[in-house]
Amino acid sequence: MAATQGSILIVDDEKGQREILTVILKKEGYDVADVPGVREALEQLDRREFDLIMTDLKMQGQSGLDLLEAIQAADPQQCVIIMTAHGTIDSAVEAMKKGAFDYLEKPLERDNLILTLRRAFERIGLVRENRVLLKRVEQIQTIPTILGEHPKMREVFRIVSKIAATNSTVLIVGESGTGKELVARAIHDGSQRRDKPFMAINCAAIPDSLIESELFGHEKGSFTGANAREIGIFEAANGGTVFLDEIGEMNVAMQAKLLRAIQEKEIRRVGGKVNIPLDVRILSATNKELEQETRRGNFREDLFYRLNVIRINLPPLRERGGDVKTLAEYFVKKYSQASGIGVEGISRPAFKLLMNYTWPGNVRQLESVIERSVLMAESNYIEPEDLPAEVTATSALGGGIPFELPPEGIAFEELEKGIIVKAMERADWVIGKAAPLLGMSYKTLQYRLEKFGIERPERRPKL
Repeated sequence: MAATQGSILIVDDEKGQREILTVILKKEGYDVADVPGVREALEQLDRREFDLIMTDLKMQGQSGLDLLEAIQAADPQQCVIIMTAHGTIDSAVEAMKKGAFDYLEKPLERDNLILTLRRAFERIGLVRENRVLLKRVEQIQTIPTILGEHPKMREVFRIVSKIAATNSTVLIVGESGTGKELVARAIHDGSQRRDKPFMAINCAAIPDSLIESELFGHEKGSFTGANAREIGIFEAANGGTVFLDEIGEMNVAMQAKLLRAIQEKEIRRVGGKVNIPLDVRILSATNKELEQETRRGNFREDLFYRLNVIRINLPPLRERGGDVKTLAEYFVKKYSQASGIGVEGISRPAFKLLMNYTWPGNVRQLESVIERSVLMAESNYIEPEDLPAEVTATSALGGGIPFELPPEGIAFEELEKGIIVKAMERADWVIGKAAPLLGMSYKTLQYRLEKFGIERPERRPKL
């Protein structure tokens, strides 16, 4: 038998046709699976990937066109060949316009079948090479310590790659657990300061009475307990980078001293009389809206503008769609290796619960959940019972809807439209991925999108 040349999924409701094709293709060295209909095909595609899909056009229930549309929604570059009877050639040509690679007329002629498959796999090879090249280009604008394919994360990677080598101050804004310090470290590692220290301090964790000493150091005897001279974070990081996490928690008096240090490029230790010149890059982070804090008088406007030269907005995990899957799989591998427990992955029911959860603690919470689940797993896969209660309880159907109906009632269609938009955003606007999140079929969701006039933002007509 020839070496495996690629994988093919055959979709045809005629058992005899599937059997004949399977025999021919296996003799040619292809890895072949066959199913009788669209539903079974989509189930197979949930479990594994195929290089090529051969589907009959006319079948009982959903047609080959329905399958083509679902496949194109999930992966526009998936190679599909349509098989059709003589009287439906026009429909096959229409399928090619919608993205099918080619069509084969029944009854299939062996030599033509083999030739068409060879052409298809030549195209598949070119597409694969193109994807590899694109991946190499994308890796130039990624952060090795941060995983993510969502466009919002791609934008973060792009900004980091452009500004890392500069000396500009950077403000990183995002909820707790989104990876603000990882981004700060990536900026430092991509700069000319990479061989100098990176010093981080959480402004919310240091009492107001001690934060000046932590940042600028102190002289012996400058306050009770100061038994020796100590240098602060700024001196320790000279030539490198200082990362001020939760800068919004810093008191206003300390903000004035920090502003002076940034402007004058020098600091003075607590109790000292000598100004010490320093060369440090300031990176800061917050989970607060500092613009609002300045209007309330809780944050100095002049310091805000000093820190906000470059702004990076880190999206919460609930807005990053398929990144939940990428991160969860990475953490499973990480903690199964660290613990020596042979967990291979996450079951589909458990994964559905992870996708439906809102992750208020973001990536940090997801990592904690997966670490615990690996330790609790009773089999090679994480099951729903291995997940903590906060994840499973939120998705439990018996708990009812998670809000109270207001006395004045609701605009149900607006609510439905909003939920659909949320699902599409989570699924990166891929109908085939969003439909399961809503418990709908592909066609039902497609109908509702058309009904409400919902379109991907960049495709909406400009006014």
